[in-house]
This record gives sequence, structure tokens and C-alpha cells, in this order.
Amino acid sequence: MTTLSSSRAKPVAIVAALAWTTLSLGTAIAPSPAQGAEGVFYRAQLTAPTAKANAIAGGLAWKCADSSCAAAKGTSRPAIVCARLAKEVGPIAAFTAGGKALEPAELARCNGN
Repeated sequence: MTTLSSSRAKPVAIVAALAWTTLSLGTAIAPSPAQGAEGVFYRAQLTAPTAKANAIAGGLAWKCADSSCAAAKGTSRPAIVCARLAKEVGPIAAFTAGGKALEPAELARCNGN
């Protein structure tokens, strides 16, 4: 039977610990089923195309293309998330959070009206 020497056991333990941490972290940051396969929770349809492909608004990373933007779930209320995005990319025509659209009055406040 072969035993590992103490000088060789330490690197093996370190590699095992790193592998376990990597696997654990991947599970922890994976999107939940409620967010969908893409991790998208918020969707915004802009009134005009934006030149920004990526935007940071309200602490969220937004991916934008033409006149639509999408982001993962944040911790603020949808109306606040909408208003922060509107300040960054311009007026928003429609905004949904978790598949639920903002009411017209909330959307008007989002756009500063």
C-alpha cells in the first residue's frame, strides 16, 4: 500500500479544496428557475433605440439591443428599477418585472411624468 507523503498531501488537499469551492460557487450563483434560463427578470422596451449595448443602472447590469433592455433581478421595487434605467437610456415604453408589466401610472412616473 502506498501512502502520500506530507509534502505531497498538501497540494492534493489544496486542489481538492479549490475544486469544491468552484463547484459550490457555481451552484450558488446559478439563476433560479423563476428568472428563466437566461437569468432575465426585468425587460424594458424603449421609446427609441439606444446606442448603449451595456448599461449600469440602479446597481444592475443591463444588456441592451436596439430599443430593448434586459437584466437579472435586483433588490429594489420595479418602479424604482425602471426610473433608474430611464435616466440612463431614455424614455421607456413598456417595463416588466418577473413577467408582470408596470401599470400606466407607474410607467409615467418611471419616465419622470
